[in-house]
Amino acid sequence: MTSTLPASHRAFLEKALDILPQDPRIHSLLAGGSMIHGGMDEFSDLDFVVIVDEAFYEKVLADRMEIARRLGPLLSAFTGEHVGEPRLLICLYGPELLHIDLKFVTMSDLDRRIERPVVLWSRDKTAVEERLDRAEIRWPNLDPQWFEDRAWIWLHYGAARALRGELFEALGMLAFFREQVLGPLLHRRASRPQRGVRRMEAFDLDGTERLAATIAHHDLPAVKAALIASIDLYLDLRADDPPQTEVEDMPEKLLAFIDSP
Repeated sequence: MTSTLPASHRAFLEKALDILPQDPRIHSLLAGGSMIHGGMDEFSDLDFVVIVDEAFYEKVLADRMEIARRLGPLLSAFTGEHVGEPRLLICLYGPELLHIDLKFVTMSDLDRRIERPVVLWSRDKTAVEERLDRAEIRWPNLDPQWFEDRAWIWLHYGAARALRGELFEALGMLAFFREQVLGPLLHRRASRPQRGVRRMEAFDLDGTERLAATIAHHDLPAVKAALIASIDLYLDLRADDPPQTEVEDMPEKLLAFIDSP
């Protein structure tokens, strides 16, 4: 597998495979992300899952910054509470910049996964593979009602900020709406896991450029046009798998609100 990686990624992985087994508290090293989905290139992250012996887990968590420093010239790192994952250490290495995610888990954490990682090294590869064979592996796709319950509130918020003159806030909400609603639904239409706006261009998921039409510059008419484009695209995508209950009087009331002076 390492032979297919870009040179900088391969060098980092080879060093990790040399360094981590020297720590007796570490049981295995797994990889997810582009290494299993494909599309790995020089701009990709490396997503590692570090399995730790249960007895030493808290100590390893306390030492994880030092562990990260052993793997290379660490420029910066922080933990992933902002994505609900405090076990995650998000790292930037240099001088050739490389983004590395290190998630520290125990064997029991393998029982529920969003993807099946590949085992790069293990003190007991058979045990890890058998655990993964029994695991519940399911991508966290959201159901149609989840989108419907949120879409109109988020779009109204963006419209209200725009009409107040808070165009930067409205632009931020448009980007948020693409990430949380339109992107996942475009992935759904293509029978792909809902991954925000990731790989939109690579898989030509916006071939008609309707998602591109939801991008605006810092101008009220442009923001209004992008909001209307977002409404139109959401309605089209919603029709693929409609929610059980649609929000009453939408989109009519929101369109009237956007059109108000």
